[in-house]
Amino acid sequence: MVYKCAHCKHVVELDKEYGGVRCPYCGHRVLVKERPTTIKRVKAI
Repeated sequence: MVYKCAHCKHVVELDKEYGGVRCPYCGHRVLVKERPTTIKRVKAI
């Protein structure tokens, strides 16, 4: 999963082997999930 650090704005990629949720660059613990830029369209019923 790709996240962005809320403090230093570095892109951080975490995998399942990595046990913690902490930015490896600054040590901040708040990471924001990167969202795709495309818009998902769903047909209404």
